[in-house]
Amino acid sequence: MVPAGERFDWYSDIVSREVMPAALSSERPAEFHGEAAVLDLGEIRASRFSLSPLRSRRTAAMIRRGDPEQYQLALLRKGATSLSQHRNECTIGAGDLMLWDTSRPSENQMPATGGQVQATILLLPRTVMPLRTQRLDQVLARRIPGDRGMAAILSSFMNALEDHGAECSPEELRRLGAVAVDLTTACLAQYLDAEDHLPAEVRTQALVQRIHAFIEHNLGDPELNPSAVAAHHHISVRTLHQLFHDRGESVRARIRRRRLEQCRGDLAHPGRTHPVSAIAARWGFSGPAVFSRSFREAYGISPTEFRALRVNDFCPSAGRLTHRSPAQTPVPPRG
Repeated sequence: MVPAGERFDWYSDIVSREVMPAALSSERPAEFHGEAAVLDLGEIRASRFSLSPLRSRRTAAMIRRGDPEQYQLALLRKGATSLSQHRNECTIGAGDLMLWDTSRPSENQMPATGGQVQATILLLPRTVMPLRTQRLDQVLARRIPGDRGMAAILSSFMNALEDHGAECSPEELRRLGAVAVDLTTACLAQYLDAEDHLPAEVRTQALVQRIHAFIEHNLGDPELNPSAVAAHHHISVRTLHQLFHDRGESVRARIRRRRLEQCRGDLAHPGRTHPVSAIAARWGFSGPAVFSRSFREAYGISPTEFRALRVNDFCPSAGRLTHRSPAQTPVPPRG
């Protein structure tokens, strides 16, 4: 609703008043367009930005005027940007991560020819980060490739947070905030090769997240089992079971549940007409009989019956089906 000619000045004023004092400039202020949204995750927040290229500068005087005392970690989803801070400098592109400290002077520039820039940013109070300031100083304004290791897991989490965070309850968002801190810490520690200095609970949470990601990427492998998961992560099977003991679901149960959920999604999809046996094999089931029995135990209906319930490319029963443990009595579908 802001007139085009006033948008950049309005945006600059909002940033300085509501976020932190900063000097913004643009080569094309009359063409500026920006959008932003914030998600409250308890102790931390996540923000989403989409904006035209600009330049941002934060001086020591501006920091004295106002400082949220945060580390801010950005996942760039589109465009390019350069940052200089604390004698470090980097340029990142889509898929990369970058950290900065609001309590230190910085300069950020987006190329005017690079088009719209989109980013997801975690706003992390300094008090929630278990790594020492001197260690974190080393990673400020450094490009962190988001396609490998813990950075890839953190990137996937941030993408999912942006796409589905609004669907979560306040309590779920608070739990996601704790996960975000753990994953961020583990990612930065891996970059710094400092994992041994992390608190034990942070290392444990990071390991569990890596195991979950490994399971997701290998559901189609019929040899995926606790022994294979433990061997890949260089831990004993006993240690693996201990990690899952307090989470209410065993390793085997998680693998089984996620396989069934993927199969259910394929069966409900109107464009996927593969035989039931092919879908079962795709997601790692050893045979059609095993799959059919597991599906009925979980959802109270056979895979073939589930698919047949679709009407006009939509299955009303699919939305009502929830996963049950085998100990629960299956409830037959309503006619």
